[in-house]
Amino acid sequence: MSLQLWETLKEAITVYTGLSPATFFTLLALLWAVYYVVSSLFVSPDTHYQPRSSAVEQSQPLPPPVQLGEITEDELKQYDGADTQKPLLMAIKGQIYDVSQSRMFYGPGGPYALFAGKDASRALAKMSFDEKDLTGDISGLGPFELEALQDWEYKFMSKYVKVGSIKKDVSVTDGESAETETKEGGDAKPAEDGPSETTTTAVPSKETPSANDAAKEGVM
Repeated sequence: MSLQLWETLKEAITVYTGLSPATFFTLLALLWAVYYVVSSLFVSPDTHYQPRSSAVEQSQPLPPPVQLGEITEDELKQYDGADTQKPLLMAIKGQIYDVSQSRMFYGPGGPYALFAGKDASRALAKMSFDEKDLTGDISGLGPFELEALQDWEYKFMSKYVKVGSIKKDVSVTDGESAETETKEGGDAKPAEDGPSETTTTAVPSKETPSANDAAKEGVM
């Protein structure tokens, strides 16, 4: 069977190319060699080693996620992937996730590298890469944007490990001032509405004669 196929193939080569089978396969091998040499001239040598290096990086096991607890946004910036010794972190809706396993997307040079080390909730909801949208403030977003953000959150929750949350700075200045005003108002109110504690009953002056003295003077 295979012998018949080989004979048929040789006849087809001779009929369609006018060359003998040996000449045809020799020419085919030369064309392949020329193509390989020409293609190597337009490709940098590093490209040939890139798949191997990528495979080596992916084969290295990732360290287990480290729980950080509550950290500030400034502290989160330290985990943007610039330091390969630190995990690659990203936050969504105030919750921090370890995205080290997706370094090719969120690490330096990746398509979403701007989101690393930040709470990029607004940018994810709007699918925006503007610096002004790289924030966790989601006020003013429309229903479709909030729905898109919710889908991102579900993806993060199912794929990545939560390692902490962003600490919110609570200002107590207003509360203290309000309390101070209340205390001051409470102290001043009795003085305004109620009678003064220093109010006393009028005492007849010593210079004014009493009724008995007036009667005596009349008798006398």
